[in-house]
Amino acid sequence: MLAGEGGPTKMRQFSGLAITETGLGVSLAFIAGAVNAGGFLLVGQYTSHMSGILSAIADAAVLGALGLATAGAVAVLCFLLGAACSAVLINWGRRNPRHHPYALPLLLEAALLLLLGLIGSLLRAAPLVTLAVPLLCFLMGLQNATITKISGARIRTTHMTGVVTDLGIELGKLFYWNRRPSEPGGHVVRADRPKLRLLSAILSAFLLGGFTGALCFSRLGFVSTVPLAMALIALARAMIRAEGRGGARPGIADSLGSR
Repeated sequence: MLAGEGGPTKMRQFSGLAITETGLGVSLAFIAGAVNAGGFLLVGQYTSHMSGILSAIADAAVLGALGLATAGAVAVLCFLLGAACSAVLINWGRRNPRHHPYALPLLLEAALLLLLGLIGSLLRAAPLVTLAVPLLCFLMGLQNATITKISGARIRTTHMTGVVTDLGIELGKLFYWNRRPSEPGGHVVRADRPKLRLLSAILSAFLLGGFTGALCFSRLGFVSTVPLAMALIALARAMIRAEGRGGARPGIADSLGSR
């Protein structure tokens, strides 16, 4: 989801390297799509969006399936804890010059993906689901909160409901016919084309990631977490290099404030 209807969508570039806020969002959307689709094939549950899980909790509670309701509540709690963990790491990193605030949660996500792959290779079906679903939910909460704080709540990567909604709004504005724009008091409707491109890129990346994740996880299993973790590590390293960490702190954290 992107917030703000005001003017053209602004893109932030991390100094010194061609890694933009948009590029980071698109990359993370691909990873989220891969983890969500691949995770479903392995454990039988989507873990990146909480709306469906909350509805499932309500259904299970009404039907008396308290075990399922409890499992859903644990999944939501883990997503919440992942988001909270991201906020803690980012704010801690802002106050410790040796650590890049936004690289920390990405590196943690990479480590947890590798842990998921290890768990998947060692455990059988029932214990695997018990551990994998909460871990996947934590991962998705961690990632979504990270890109939310980086972008100032303009980008979400782990669920596409807001993205599709905003895309529909911009398409409606794009195809709107301004019949009398020159009349006094007339209002010209214009689409935010940069925002439209960004939304389309994020949606496409999530879908492509889903295809890739489903294909790789169904054929290779949990070893598919390794390239996803490596991609996260590469993104984190790019951010660290771009911001010149190890010396004086550049101003990205200050410019973004204490969100």
